[in-house]
Amino acid sequence: MFPSILPPEADRPVAGKVFSYELRRAGGTCVSQRRVAVDMAEWDDRFACPEFDHCYKLCTGRSALEAAISS
Repeated sequence: MFPSILPPEADRPVAGKVFSYELRRAGGTCVSQRRVAVDMAEWDDRFACPEFDHCYKLCTGRSALEAAISS
């Protein structure tokens, strides 16, 4: 559902099944622009699935762990 945040890629979209993001750099190491996108048709499909709660909790847990170890 969510893309991995490890390692953050610059100037290339990073996509999960539903959510995606892109970081743009204006030279050097500074991020100049962030873009987040949601595929609503895919979200609707995932939300209708009987395993949605399990999958969502697993994805958010993985994202939280990635955020913690990347800090």
